[in-house]
Amino acid sequence: MGHLKYISKVWRNPETVKSRLLEWRREPVIVKLEKPSRLDRARSLGYKAKQGFVIVRIRVLKGGRTRPRFRAGRKPSKMGMLKYYPKKSLRWISEEKVARKYKNMEILNSYYVGEDGVHIWHEVILVDDSHPVIKKSLSLKWIAHKSNRSRVHRGLTGAGKKSRGLTKKGPNKSRPSVAAGKGRGK
Repeated sequence: MGHLKYISKVWRNPETVKSRLLEWRREPVIVKLEKPSRLDRARSLGYKAKQGFVIVRIRVLKGGRTRPRFRAGRKPSKMGMLKYYPKKSLRWISEEKVARKYKNMEILNSYYVGEDGVHIWHEVILVDDSHPVIKKSLSLKWIAHKSNRSRVHRGLTGAGKKSRGLTKKGPNKSRPSVAAGKGRGK
């Protein structure tokens, strides 16, 4: 077995993750890292240990969102406060939050690292598209093209495509968008 298979085997053990969560809870919401916690997962998603790459760990609240409670008038029996879930995955939401903080970089991809009862943690791979090393690299210079600006806000990362239903093939009529399959936009 290669060294990355050993790393993935360790991450399947929940006890190793629980000990790290104790430290991560005390950290700020967005933390810049020296190297990825899950090297095997980061490498499979395109991470390379070269200049121009940055790894960030982000913490996001789990669960749905609530609407504000009615303050005046009678109390409706169906107030409609609970069970409002975002149409995006929490991984996509965490990518967008990182993109708003690091505006000069592009999101390459992200992956899950852990969760507890309240929060979920993801690590996001960022690429500095203006870095000379990235511009010279044959496998990475595509991200410096102007058509790849703000990929995450247009749903072009892995999490965005999965939430938009673009990972499945077949007659689901979800391409080029979900709205196109429903007959809108004609």
